[in-house]
Amino acid sequence: MARAFDYVQALGKIPIVVNDSRGFYTSRTFGTFVMEGAAMLGEGIPATVIENAGLQVGMPVGPLAVLDETALSLSVHVLDQTRADYAADGKTYTATPGELLVERMVKELKRPGRAGGGGFYDYPAGQKKHLWPELKKHFEKPGAAWDMATLKDRLLYRQAVETARCLSEGVLTTVHDANIGSIFGIGFPAWTGGAMQFIYGTGVDAFIARADALAQQFGPGFALTDAVKATIRQHQPAY
Repeated sequence: MARAFDYVQALGKIPIVVNDSRGFYTSRTFGTFVMEGAAMLGEGIPATVIENAGLQVGMPVGPLAVLDETALSLSVHVLDQTRADYAADGKTYTATPGELLVERMVKELKRPGRAGGGGFYDYPAGQKKHLWPELKKHFEKPGAAWDMATLKDRLLYRQAVETARCLSEGVLTTVHDANIGSIFGIGFPAWTGGAMQFIYGTGVDAFIARADALAQQFGPGFALTDAVKATIRQHQPAY
């Protein structure tokens, strides 16, 4: 492990050490960002609004653009494998709304992502990419209610909640690794100080209250168990 750590530093990268788990830390948490964006689209929110919300909170690009670059088809492969793994253990995996939307994009609408010719975006030769016009027909709902502050909270809180879960489960072992990995591995906004520092900067009680409210409105992805809440408090820096 020490040799691997040194090698990563020699490459000019910043290493963190995490324990083995599905998605490890950064991929698992980053997946929540892009799938929350996809879920918003499924709720009828305009794609342009979703992408702007991602940029306004300080993410490098919007969630739909990232999904296109990493390939929607890859996300579907991961979903299929997850279902198979759960089935092998005698369980049933319940896909999230975002995952189901991406699956529909690939399997029904034949939009696998940038490498496959287009996904949420079109990529005309020699021109700037633009959002696929058909998104309006398939997903947007003129009467859908939304406000930018809530969308921005969803994108940040969803990642912070998942980070706290990783710390509680022992995938992460330090707040330092959580913060460093979120900024340099995921692109979590640097102004926050990192995903865990976002929690502490917000205030633990205020963060928990807002996460609970988001969970009631937008589902279990935002839910904090008592164990996760205890972990957040246990690792709170002593200022």
